Amino acid sequence: MSALLESLIELIRRASAELPDDVNAALVRSLEQEKKGTIAESALKIIERNIELAKRKSQPICQDTGSVIFYVDCPVGFDQIECEATAREAVKEATRKGFLRQNSVDSITGKNDGTNLGPGAPTVHFHQHRESTIEIRLILKGGGCENVGAQYSLPAESLHANRDLDGCRRVILDAVLQAQGRGCGPGILGVCIGGDRATGYEFSKQQFLRKLDDRNPDPKLDALEQDILKTANELGIGPMGFGGKTTLLGVKICAANRVPASFFVSISYMCWAYRRQGVVLTAGQTIGSWLY
Repeated sequence: MSALLESLIELIRRASAELPDDVNAALVRSLEQEKKGTIAESALKIIERNIELAKRKSQPICQDTGSVIFYVDCPVGFDQIECEATAREAVKEATRKGFLRQNSVDSITGKNDGTNLGPGAPTVHFHQHRESTIEIRLILKGGGCENVGAQYSLPAESLHANRDLDGCRRVILDAVLQAQGRGCGPGILGVCIGGDRATGYEFSKQQFLRKLDDRNPDPKLDALEQDILKTANELGIGPMGFGGKTTLLGVKICAANRVPASFFVSISYMCWAYRRQGVVLTAGQTIGSWLY
């Protein structure tokens, strides 16, 4: 087994079974602020036990191990074809070992061959940089939270949402209201303002690569992130829709250029099982350090 294959299998295992420190910290803070004896507190305690059990047994945190999405930052000359082939082999082996459940099905026949491989599964995004390092990040995105993602075209008259940041705020909060307890909240929002229909969703998912405790370098977007997080958590939806103070754990927003005729706001929703992990590889393609 090659060093890269071993590294990717371990990346998948850890992403599937262990939540990053920033996510754990956010969930702990959420548990501390919920009222004692409420259903919200009980839901978060069950989540807490689930996290501990998955880590101790090195088993998937959720039965839906989701879509497997790799993001690879690599130097010029890196063999992307070989890397993608190895990523596919790692997904197959991780599935065999039980780190991933057999979640991927053929959209035409409905057949599940048990490998988690197929067109678009896994998805691998490459980005070349002029550094010598190879960084590989992985997101496992479940179907339940994917189902409550939304895309709005502004202006949205029913929401009185115009083509400005206030209009963006209105549709983002509407997406939270529409999700309610679905999507396994408390959730995290990844948002892209602008772009086209396809790139908007892609950029929105890339926001999940950010840490929960970071701050947006754009002051206007930073203010919007903080405002939506505060407002959403005052709606009373709470964990799993049971009521409470924790509807969202984080909001991450980016902007992309658009053509004048279109103004899309694309919103991706991540469940509390925020399975995001990454590694920096050594020259020998073993794991040198972890990114989260």
